[in-house]
Amino acid sequence: MKKRHVWPDGHWNWPIPVTHKHGVRCGEMIWVGGQVDLSPSGVVQNPGNLEKQTEMAMVHFATVLRDLGADLSDLVKLLCFYVSDGSVDERAFLVRLAAQLPAGARTAITLIPVPCLAYPDLVVEIEGFAMLREDGAKMPRSYADDGGEAQLPDVFAPAVRCGKMIFVSGQLPLTSDDAVALPGDIVGQTDYVMTRIGELLGQFGAGFGDVVKSNRWYAGTATIEDFEPAALACAAHYVEPGPAATGIPIPHHARDGIEIMLEVVAMLGEDGSHLPRTHVWPDTLWDWHVHLPYKHGLKCAEMIFLGGQVSLNKKGEAVHPGDLMAQTRQAMQHIGTILGELGADYSDVCKVLAFYEGQAAHDTLHDNLAIRSSYFPEPGPATTGIPLPLLAYPDMVIEIDIFAMTEPG
Repeated sequence: MKKRHVWPDGHWNWPIPVTHKHGVRCGEMIWVGGQVDLSPSGVVQNPGNLEKQTEMAMVHFATVLRDLGADLSDLVKLLCFYVSDGSVDERAFLVRLAAQLPAGARTAITLIPVPCLAYPDLVVEIEGFAMLREDGAKMPRSYADDGGEAQLPDVFAPAVRCGKMIFVSGQLPLTSDDAVALPGDIVGQTDYVMTRIGELLGQFGAGFGDVVKSNRWYAGTATIEDFEPAALACAAHYVEPGPAATGIPIPHHARDGIEIMLEVVAMLGEDGSHLPRTHVWPDTLWDWHVHLPYKHGLKCAEMIFLGGQVSLNKKGEAVHPGDLMAQTRQAMQHIGTILGELGADYSDVCKVLAFYEGQAAHDTLHDNLAIRSSYFPEPGPATTGIPLPLLAYPDMVIEIDIFAMTEPG
C-alpha cells in the first residue's frame, strides 16, 4: 500500500543514522514512533523532568501528526512509557498528559512504568496511532462506557472504535471504588481484567474472536513461574486460532498489589460484521514452553499484526543466549519469514516496538537499533525502543512487535 513518511524539519534525532521515520501514514492509519524530549543532535532536554518532558514529547507528537495532515484530535491510542520507582503518582501523570490534548480529543490510553528509558535522564516516551479517511476526512468514532470504574480524565476512554479498528486501553484490576481487586493474585486478576475487556468489546458488538492483537504487561522476572500462570489464564479466553500476542514483564505496576495489565486491539466491519482473517505459524519458528492459542502472524483486511518476535527454539529456550546483536538479527529474520507467509515484506512494516534487556545506555539502544533499522528499506517505519531489566524467558534479551499493512485479500 502507498505510504507517506515524515521527518519534520528540526525534529529530534538519534545520534546514529537509521532508516526509521517519525511518522507513517498508510490507508486510514497514522503511526507515530516513540516521541521524546531530545535535541536534533540526540541530547536529552529537561533531564529528569517528567512534567516538562511529557509536554515536549506531545509537542513533537503534534508536529508529526501535522506533517501527516492530522492533529491530536485524530488520536485513537496512546502508549506511554514513564520512568518510576513506584513513587510517581500515575493518576497525576494522567492529568498532566490530558492537559496536553485539545478539546474534542478522546483516545484510548495505556501507561507503563519502567525503571529507565534508552538514554540517561530521559523519563518519558510516548507513541500512538491516529486515524483519518484517505481523503483527509475526519472519521466518526464511538467510545465504550466503563461505568465509572476506570476513573479516567475525560480525554481518555476505556475503549475507542474508529472505522474497523477497536482499541482497548490498558485495563487494570481495579474495582468501582478504586481498590485493587484480588491483590497479589495474578491469575485471579487476569480473569478479572479479561472479563472487563470482554464487556468493553461487547459494547461494540465484538468479542474475543475479533481480537487481532493482545498485549500483556505482568509484574515479574525472566522465570517460567512468573510467565506461565497468567499466560494460561489469559489464553483461556481465546479460541484457537487466536490473535497475535506479546507478554512483557515489568518490575512493578503503579500500585502495590497490581500484578497484571492487559490491552487489546480488535477489528470489526463498519457494518458490524465479523471480519475474516488469515493466521500463520511458519514451521521454522520458535514456540512457547506450553501450548498457547496465539499465532505468530495474522492478517485482517489490510492490517497485519505480529506477536512479539524473539530468539527462542521450539522448546522455549533462548537461542544465542544473552547476545543482544545475534538475537536481534534472529528476531528480525523471524519477522521476515512471517511477513512473507502473509504476502508482505519489510517494506510493508509501518511501526516497530522493541523491548530489549538493558539500562539507560546509548550503546545498548544503538547496537540493536542499528540492526533493526538495517532490515528496512529507506524510508523505514516508525519505531520505539524500550529497555527493561529482564524479558519473559531466561537469557532472552529482545522482543520485537511489528504492525504492517498491505492491500486486502
